[in-house]
Amino acid sequence: MFPEFIEKLAQEVNGEKDSQNWTIFTLSTCSWCKRCKTWLNEKGIKYRYVDVDTIDPSDKSKVLTYLREEYKPERISYPFVVCDDKVVVGYNPGKYEELINLGGN
Repeated sequence: MFPEFIEKLAQEVNGEKDSQNWTIFTLSTCSWCKRCKTWLNEKGIKYRYVDVDTIDPSDKSKVLTYLREEYKPERISYPFVVCDDKVVVGYNPGKYEELINLGGN
């Protein structure tokens, strides 16, 4: 789904709901990002995450370029949630619920 360099950076969190591919791009110190991870954990969703503030600056640049080119968001903000081919920018549990409902989880 993602280029190999992102696949290598992503850390997996297990959950019993695994019918969708959730990947979140976060900042390790961001309270909204922490809430997003907590929300996914409470829902039992399997997901992967990349804390972009903890990776090498050249990798961070590649990640941001990829997100901008692939998803064409109005802005890059965190958490940046990718579920299958859908994107939610920022912490928005209502939108996350919509994604779950689309996937039948």
